[in-house]
Amino acid sequence: MDAALKLLAEDSFSALSLREVAREAGIAPTAFYRHFESMEALGLVLIDESFRSMRDMLRGARAGKLDPTRVIDSSVEILVAGVNERPEHWRFISRERNSGVTVLRYAIRTEIRLLTSELAIDLARFPGLRSWSAEDLNLLANLIVNAMISIAEAIDDASDAAAVEEIRQTAVKQLRMIIVGVVGWRSQEPER
Repeated sequence: MDAALKLLAEDSFSALSLREVAREAGIAPTAFYRHFESMEALGLVLIDESFRSMRDMLRGARAGKLDPTRVIDSSVEILVAGVNERPEHWRFISRERNSGVTVLRYAIRTEIRLLTSELAIDLARFPGLRSWSAEDLNLLANLIVNAMISIAEAIDDASDAAAVEEIRQTAVKQLRMIIVGVVGWRSQEPER
């Protein structure tokens, strides 16, 4: 898996060959099949591993790393730290979520929907959002998750610490704009 992630720093998954991965891992190509039934299976495990690190980051935020007096700033700081800690995971997800192998795109979208659902549940705990419909909470969570993914992509592309700081400041503004919209939004249960 580490060998594949190293190779994926420069190429998309669809351009990766089993032989390249085996060579980088220092194993014979036939030994690859002791671990994975196909390249797609390797890709799915990489997605699972990448999203596990994201979920760990979110759980850490829920477990006290998130400063309740600075929710937006603290969230962005946690995201920046997470991208810096595992850039290869973010790079892989960023590159593969909109191109490449269909089964991987589908798996990434599924994982993003799960993250969105988890965030919607977290958002429902905020006093001003307790009366919101599930649909509106999911829409808000989707906005935030997609903003965070875009921010992570920008951080990964940043050339130096000054660029990361500029991205961080912009990210805080973007999330504040979303929250300003939240304050004025009146959620209603969907008509049936």
